[in-house]
Amino acid sequence: MQERNKVLPRVPDQHKVGRPLIPNGLGVFYVLFTTVYLFLVYFLQQSSNPEPVSAAFTLAACVLFGGFMGMMDDWIDLKWRYKAFMPIIAALPLIYYAQAIGARTSIALPFLGLVDFGSAYFYIIIPLIVMIVTNVVNQLGGLNGLESICPAIVIAGLMAFSPNYLLMVGPLLFWLVLAAINFSGKIFVGNTGSFAIGMTVASFAVISDLKVNLFVSILPFIFNSALILLSAFFVGKKAAVTFDGKKLCSESRKSLVTIITYRRPLTERQVVLIISLIVGLFTLLGALTHIF
Repeated sequence: MQERNKVLPRVPDQHKVGRPLIPNGLGVFYVLFTTVYLFLVYFLQQSSNPEPVSAAFTLAACVLFGGFMGMMDDWIDLKWRYKAFMPIIAALPLIYYAQAIGARTSIALPFLGLVDFGSAYFYIIIPLIVMIVTNVVNQLGGLNGLESICPAIVIAGLMAFSPNYLLMVGPLLFWLVLAAINFSGKIFVGNTGSFAIGMTVASFAVISDLKVNLFVSILPFIFNSALILLSAFFVGKKAAVTFDGKKLCSESRKSLVTIITYRRPLTERQVVLIISLIVGLFTLLGALTHIF
């Protein structure tokens, strides 16, 4: 149930005693800050060295669409068939940008080596990256700090090797502030925030040409989504945890959270920190693939 006040909607925190109402949808401020920041970067770049296409402007367009999509989901609860494919629309600015700069169309694949996808990279691979990454990031949530800390780790890993790292300095710092408040249980970033940050991860990786790093880094997200979807389609049940007033526990293994809490009571913060460490490990592995 959602309650509205004069400023922001509030939703109950399911994993707190008394289920207190918490402000939801604070991710909209990330969208606003990031858009202004990237437009400022775009203005400064164009003033000093005009270019026909801009990474800053492209990323801003993608983040805006991700935020708009998340806001629609917060307001009207979009069905999954719409959420699954709507991010493809946000791939259009990335396709244009990649073609304009003559982006590398080859990807190093395990056991296959370097595979050149040619024009299929622009019209198939980029939309798939955007669609998959945005949705898997959105699905790894439900606990305070989980949907905000984990994407921040992946972005930090990508920034370490990106020639466009300055694009994400301001947005990442702002997101970390939201993540800290979210982890403390005082706010939710909502679908507005999770879709926007998922779109940020996908778009920044494409702009930075760090597809392999991205794939390795988000393996925990993909694993989580695969479990959720398989359970929904073949078992017909959703992943769920029980809360006894202090700790979370699960009697099934239908998501990353329920695997970690399966017959093993843990506090919400313990679960978030464990999953964050797992994401950090895979982000480190992604960095090693770039180095070696």
